[in-house]
Amino acid sequence: MMTLPMAVDRHASLQWFRRNRERSARIFRTVRREAYYDRPIPLRNPICFYEGHIPAFGVNTLIKRALGKPGVDGDLEVLFERGIDPKDAAGVPDSTRGGWPERDVIRRYADGADRLLESAIEREELDRRDNAVLRRGLALYTVLEHEPMHQETLGYMWHRLPYERKTRPPGEPAPLRGGEPPRPESVRIPAGRATVGADRDAVRFGWDNEFPAQRVDVAAFEIDAYDTTNAEFLEFIEAGGYRREDLWSPEDWSWRVEQKVESPIFWERRNGGWDWRGMWERIPLPLAWPVYVSQAEASAYARWKKRRLPTEAEFHRAAYGTPEGGERPFPWGEEPPDSTRGNFDFQRSDPVPVGSHPAGASAWGVHDLVGNGWEWTSTEFGPFPGFEPMASYPVYSTDFFDGKHYVLKGASPATAKELVRASFRNWFRGNYPYVYATFRCVSP
Repeated sequence: MMTLPMAVDRHASLQWFRRNRERSARIFRTVRREAYYDRPIPLRNPICFYEGHIPAFGVNTLIKRALGKPGVDGDLEVLFERGIDPKDAAGVPDSTRGGWPERDVIRRYADGADRLLESAIEREELDRRDNAVLRRGLALYTVLEHEPMHQETLGYMWHRLPYERKTRPPGEPAPLRGGEPPRPESVRIPAGRATVGADRDAVRFGWDNEFPAQRVDVAAFEIDAYDTTNAEFLEFIEAGGYRREDLWSPEDWSWRVEQKVESPIFWERRNGGWDWRGMWERIPLPLAWPVYVSQAEASAYARWKKRRLPTEAEFHRAAYGTPEGGERPFPWGEEPPDSTRGNFDFQRSDPVPVGSHPAGASAWGVHDLVGNGWEWTSTEFGPFPGFEPMASYPVYSTDFFDGKHYVLKGASPATAKELVRASFRNWFRGNYPYVYATFRCVSP
């Protein structure tokens, strides 16, 4: 079994911190000056907020809360303290251009925060048993994992930016379009046990909603070997799936009608056909790519197929279980994540054809369980029995235990490899369409 060092490694942490900051800088360089205060997704803060929020979070969490030392700029550390997750546009605070600092002010703040954080990682006592925020490097790892999660959020936002308001970075690979999708097939998973979450002593760090581990008995089921493709979802559209109220829950149907949802948000009509709205260019819809949709759309498709979405435990059984009765840390085994195992860690800005990484398949032969798109489950996001809010970020999960958010598993093209672990739980509202999220269906 792969083991992780529990003691804080200053050198490795500093390198991780610098990788994060360099990647964020590359991302923000692709935004044109005139787009800096844009809000590409109505239910998120404008772009400028995130260039200040990421360093401010590090200062607020590690420097102020954990070490009890002063920050860089108290006013900016309040302004950039926390993001938003409103249920509709009415819940978004006013943020006109005049309400935000100039970009050079934000960048100067970020530079000062970086210097302060680097100094702390190099010199401060970051693992103290008598301090709940510092114990086992909690505050440090909270900061290190927080940034790449926001880098993925920036990807969702950048995808909605008009092409003339962003610049394609040098070396960005062309979309790997592929040809015909593989023939759909299902894999039978026998009854067995699945571990969801993690034991606190088994991982170096985890967010509070990952603990404590739960062992769940899972009945036998069949699961799609591949994620639902654009080709398959096109059949649903052509069969009138968006017009059949019986396929949607009442809440989801109301959302579909009110928002006039007729297709996945990544699809766009042109000349009677469909295009994919890629990060840097529009291309004819790649039929072999996984479809990116909301949980509401995925659930309607599953009902149309007379099937359903997997539970969180079923996903774990298919991804990490083995025919011998054991469990693996990754679908493919114990080797750490790399580019041969899936489309994650910012290799590409868009998906690739399903099944492109056979070396990442699970013991049962189920493909792409990590990478190429988060996977919707039918499990409402909530606490495991024994849940405790984390000392370094007490409101990280608790505000979202509302019955409106659903668990996603796996990883997307914009998920950092450091976040690829079995216990990691992502979550979004069921009608949130912007996330890089796909799905597969199961049957009893």
